[in-house]
Amino acid sequence: MQNSLATYSKENGGRVLLLFLLFLLAIYEFYSSGYTSFAIVCLIPLFVVVTIISFKYRMFLFWLLFFLNYFNQMQDFPSLPGPRSLPNEILEILLLAIALIDIKDSNFKRTGNIMLFALLIWCGFCTLEMLNDTCGLGFNIGAWYTGARMLAFQMLYIFLVFCIYISNPKILVQYLFFWGALALFAVFWAWKQQNIGLTTYEYGWLYFGPGGNTHLLQAGTLIRYWSIYSDAANYGIAMASTGVAFIIFGITSKIKKFKYIFLFIGILCIWGMFPSGTRTAIACVGAGFILYIFLSKSFKIAIPFTILFALGAFILVFTNIGNGNQQIRRMRSAFDKTDASANVRSINQETMKKYMRDAPWGIGVGMGMDNVPANNKYRRMATIAPDSEYVFIWLHTGVIGITIFIITTIMILLGACRIVFFKLKSPSLRGIGAGMCCAFVSQQLGAYGNQVLMQFPNGLVFYGAISVVYILPYIENEWIEYEAKLLAKQEERKRIKLEKKLASRV
Repeated sequence: MQNSLATYSKENGGRVLLLFLLFLLAIYEFYSSGYTSFAIVCLIPLFVVVTIISFKYRMFLFWLLFFLNYFNQMQDFPSLPGPRSLPNEILEILLLAIALIDIKDSNFKRTGNIMLFALLIWCGFCTLEMLNDTCGLGFNIGAWYTGARMLAFQMLYIFLVFCIYISNPKILVQYLFFWGALALFAVFWAWKQQNIGLTTYEYGWLYFGPGGNTHLLQAGTLIRYWSIYSDAANYGIAMASTGVAFIIFGITSKIKKFKYIFLFIGILCIWGMFPSGTRTAIACVGAGFILYIFLSKSFKIAIPFTILFALGAFILVFTNIGNGNQQIRRMRSAFDKTDASANVRSINQETMKKYMRDAPWGIGVGMGMDNVPANNKYRRMATIAPDSEYVFIWLHTGVIGITIFIITTIMILLGACRIVFFKLKSPSLRGIGAGMCCAFVSQQLGAYGNQVLMQFPNGLVFYGAISVVYILPYIENEWIEYEAKLLAKQEERKRIKLEKKLASRV
C-alpha cells in the first residue's frame, strides 16, 4: 500500500496533495471569514492549472506576492472582497505547498535558525491567547484567528517563503531591484499627489472620508501625502527605512552600476518621506544609520556617517533652517516637548495603564470595537487609538505579550547582526545584510511611534528583508563568484572605453 502510494505521488508530482491543501484552505476561509471569502476561495480550482505550471515557474508566484503586497493599500488598486490579507495568504500558502511537494529541491534546511525559533515562540504565545477571556465574553475563535494571523502567523509565512525562494545571488539582486522599483513608484506617486493632484478615490478619502482628520492640517493648508500606502505615517516610515537600506547597499557595492542605482533609490526615498509630514521618520533614518556605524567595521565609513548624522540632528533641533517649508516645520516639531499631539498620546497611554493593571494577558488578540460591547469594562481599551504598534500589542496581549514580543524581536535582530558582523566575509554582501538590519531597526522604531509594523506592505517587506540576512552565509561563495564575473565585465568595458579614447587621440 505504501509503495503504491509513493509511486502514485511520484508519477503525479504531488498534484493530489496540492488539491487537498487547497480544499483545506477553502474550509479554513469559510470558517474564519464567512461566505464572501469562501466564494473567492471556491474559485481557486480554476487556477489549479496555473498553480501546476508554477512548479516550473515558481518564482513568478513569489514576484506576484511581492507586487500585490506592495499595492495592497493603494486606493485605486482593485481589491478582492474579504480580508485584505487574503491574496498574500493564498500566495504564501501556495509557495510553501509547492516547496513541500518538491522538498528535495527546496531549501528548508536554511530555515533552521534563531529567527525561526523566535517566531515559533511568538506564534506559540499568540496561539495560547486563544484562551484569553479577560473581557469575560467567552472564547471567540474567529476573532482570535483574525487577529493572530496578522499579528503572528503572517511573520512565520514570510520568513519561510523568503528563506526558501531567495536561493542564489541572481535572485537576490533581482529582489533588490524589484524592491527598489516599487519604492521609486511610491515616491513618484507621492510627488504626483503633491504636484499633479489626487485621484477621485484619494480626494474623497481626504476631504470626505476619515483621512481629513489626520492628513489635513493647519486649516487645510498642509496636506500629509500618503502615496500608495494606507496613511502618511505608514508611507513616511517605510520610505525612511527603505532609504536607509538602499543608501547602505549603494555605498558598499563594488559594481558601479549597482552602486549608482542603489544610491539613487535611497536618496529619492529619503527625499520622498518629507511630503508625508511624519515626524517619526526623521528618528527612523537616524536609528538606521547609527546601527550601521557599528556594523560597518570601518572608520572610513563610521566617521563621515557620524559627522553627517550629528550635523543633521543639530540643524533640526537647534536651528530654524528650512522653516519656510511646512513639511520641514512639521518634522521639526518631533523635537518639541510641548507638541499637542505628543501630549494627547501620553494622556491616552496613562489611561491605558489604569485598565491594563488588571489585564496582564491583554484584552485578547482580535478583540476590537466589534467584539467588545459598550457595557464591558474593557470597551474603552477596544476603541482607543493605540497610535503605536507596540502599544497595540501591549493592549491585546498585555505586559506578558509585549515582553515576549520585544525579546523575540531582539533575538531576531541580534541573530542577523551576528551574521553580518562575524560570519560574512564579502564586504558587498555584508553591506546588503547590514542595510537590511538597519532598515529593520528603523521600522521597529517607527512602530514604537506609529502603528505601521504589520501594515501592508511593511510586514512582508521588512520581515522578509531580515529573513534574507539569515540565508546570506549559504550563498556567499556563489555571491563571490557572481560578483567576480560582474567585476571582470566592468573592467573589460573600462579597458575598451580607454582604448577607444586613446585611439581617438591618434
